Amino acid sequence: MGRRHLLLALGALVVVVLVLENTSQFRNAQFAAMAYYAIAAAGLTVLTGLNGQLSLGHGALMAVGAYSTALMLQSREGALPLPVILLLSVVITLLVGAVVGVAAARLHGPYLAGATLALAVAVPGIPVYFGEWLGGEQGLNVRMPEIPAWLADAAYFVTGQDLTPIRYLAYLGWLAVIVVFVLLANLSRSRVGRQWQAVRDDEVAAELAGINLGRARVLAFVVSAGCAGLAGGLMALSARLAAPSGFTLTLSLLLLSAVVLGGLGSLVGALVGAALLTFLPQVVTEAGTGLGLSDVQAAQLAPLIYGLVTVLVVLLAPAGLAGGLRKLIHWRRSS
Repeated sequence: MGRRHLLLALGALVVVVLVLENTSQFRNAQFAAMAYYAIAAAGLTVLTGLNGQLSLGHGALMAVGAYSTALMLQSREGALPLPVILLLSVVITLLVGAVVGVAAARLHGPYLAGATLALAVAVPGIPVYFGEWLGGEQGLNVRMPEIPAWLADAAYFVTGQDLTPIRYLAYLGWLAVIVVFVLLANLSRSRVGRQWQAVRDDEVAAELAGINLGRARVLAFVVSAGCAGLAGGLMALSARLAAPSGFTLTLSLLLLSAVVLGGLGSLVGALVGAALLTFLPQVVTEAGTGLGLSDVQAAQLAPLIYGLVTVLVVLLAPAGLAGGLRKLIHWRRSS
């Protein structure tokens, strides 16, 4: 682990504590949502931004992680610790991602997008077909495990406040964000990350350089799938539910738009995209009601504004908001 990444991680942890301890329960819930969106977007930006594979099926991979978490939390007797359950959900999603990645390794461009689109459409129907085990259309209720006593005592000692379930999930989600982002940052700067970028930039040159194209694509897909599985598990915990309606094609498209908004290939961009995905709908809805629109009209306005913002970013800042900000800072320093 690079010293710079370690220092950034420690600084981010301090910021997380300060923000979560000084915001309301509602804001804590929003930050918990932003955390799992950020993890999923980070995995997708590695796949699409670094390796050049376009996936429209990451919502389906999040569903795998969510249902795995829900099933393992159903038993109250002898339940595993929550971090272990989330880790096992990641492993299960990694295996599914490996199968899909091997199948998709021979596909490129629109063919890969079409294959992952089929995955996104098909997976929500599986819980309906196996309704006896997976809850059907109603889904599975996700039991929130009790906060460990030692953790609650430690949190009270440090902050002077009781650790509520929502704040616990927010802390868990943001700790996962920090760990995932540090691992992905180091991976992208490693030999593996350079191979992914070489495959993205020029497949022929990469193959001539001795890079196994299929292996590189499968590995990128597996890493991205693991992030999606972790995000799905955290999403199920936050929503207290794992249901087909939460993992439709719309979720996959929103994740892809978040990556485009933030900036392809940028982990900071994934964070920016997750923030927009979390907070922009509420801001637009409140602005709409303030202008005299009904609640329904204001809620319908949010997707329109989100789409318009995406189009404007694509036209005016092709590198995303994070890339545009970097160019602006560089221009001001050079002027």
